[in-house]
Amino acid sequence: MQQKGLNLNKKHKYFGTDGIRGKVNASSMTAETVMRVGMAAGRYFTRGEHRHRVVIGKDTRLSGYVFEPALTAGFVAVGMDVIMVGPMPTPAISMLTKSMRADLGVMITASHNTFHDNGIKLFGPDGFKLCDAAELEIEALMDSAFSDGLPKPHLTGRAQRLEDVSGRYIEFVKNTVEPGFSLEGLKIVVDCANGAAYKVAPTVLWELGAEVIPIGVEPNGFNINKDCGSTYPELIARNVRKYGADLGLALDGDADRLIVADEQGNIIDGDQLLALAAGSWQEKGKLKGNAVVASVMSNLGLEHYLKGQGIDLIRTKVGDRYVLEALRDKGLNLGGEQSGHIIFTDYVSTGDGLIAALQVLSELVSRQIPASELLPVFEAVPQCLKSVKYKTAKPLENPIVKDAMAAATKQLDGTGRILVRQSGTEDVIRVMAEGEDEGLIKKLVDDICTAVKAA
Repeated sequence: MQQKGLNLNKKHKYFGTDGIRGKVNASSMTAETVMRVGMAAGRYFTRGEHRHRVVIGKDTRLSGYVFEPALTAGFVAVGMDVIMVGPMPTPAISMLTKSMRADLGVMITASHNTFHDNGIKLFGPDGFKLCDAAELEIEALMDSAFSDGLPKPHLTGRAQRLEDVSGRYIEFVKNTVEPGFSLEGLKIVVDCANGAAYKVAPTVLWELGAEVIPIGVEPNGFNINKDCGSTYPELIARNVRKYGADLGLALDGDADRLIVADEQGNIIDGDQLLALAAGSWQEKGKLKGNAVVASVMSNLGLEHYLKGQGIDLIRTKVGDRYVLEALRDKGLNLGGEQSGHIIFTDYVSTGDGLIAALQVLSELVSRQIPASELLPVFEAVPQCLKSVKYKTAKPLENPIVKDAMAAATKQLDGTGRILVRQSGTEDVIRVMAEGEDEGLIKKLVDDICTAVKAA
């Protein structure tokens, strides 16, 4: 469905690198705008004469009570039936959209951000996130008049809540490991970030036989991702040491990311988890195309390791949707990001922190070695990453910032790389440098951050 005259090369107005996201009751995240998202997406996905269906999930932030009914109103108004499932991980919504033959799925979440923000992630009937072209068409519909073409009163949609969703997702996740797989004898700390997986994650691990120590499982609407979860792995590291656990698992607010801590409290990022999975799947003959997809943020050490194993690394722009697009385009089945998005397309069409955790635990059980010996897989090249808030509309075009970036590149002199980008999910500039001289790259990152602040 393409609107006549739509320019697919234009920039997005509402959508960023991972759906729509922003401060609650400001900019694009108001009840009015979100209702228009529902009406526009509902219209875009209304095709054929069948009753159309949308699955809506959310995480635990307070503003979910604002945006769930707003979305529901929008979808129902254009004739779609709504199935609300409450707090569930993002990958669960992707899975349910496909398994329930829904026309689309919606997850209300701002992922790893704090409760002040919220967002909307959309999934097509195949369970995959939308492409840029679809997002642009939905944006055009959002800005159009809705007075014409609304269904007659007897054709408006209905809304209902589905109660058995947790059980469906738990069984789905458990079915990604071999029958009879057991975690008996393992003590595992799992940090659910006071987010969407606060019930299902501990349950999956417990049902598989682990002794589970859950933290970040007391959401109150305000504490999602607050000093916990994958963006604050120090908490999981402390608790692993405190309880003498074999492993720590840290999810983010919508549970599509995973960061790990070994039994000594060492923090393991997504690059190392991707390397572990790539090596294992290559050995088992499961790695399609003998290649892995990662973003430009992934460490050079990962690239060197994969090359040594005869595995190609394909890099994309930052954002798990771009990793996924490359996986689909090239027929591959493993990709991820340093931040902890690990995508196993044999199982699910988006990042899934729980499925990634079970893949790590499967290796831990089969090899019968401590996590500190299993991970890390490769020696990382020194890397420094910082985020800095900006004041001007186009900070990367400012001469001060450009000069700082040029000076940093010159000082590296081919021994590393600099990556500076504007975040698509927060109002910050991400500054990353990596190279052999750790002291130098830290200085270069600081210099660029100072320039951004001054711009």
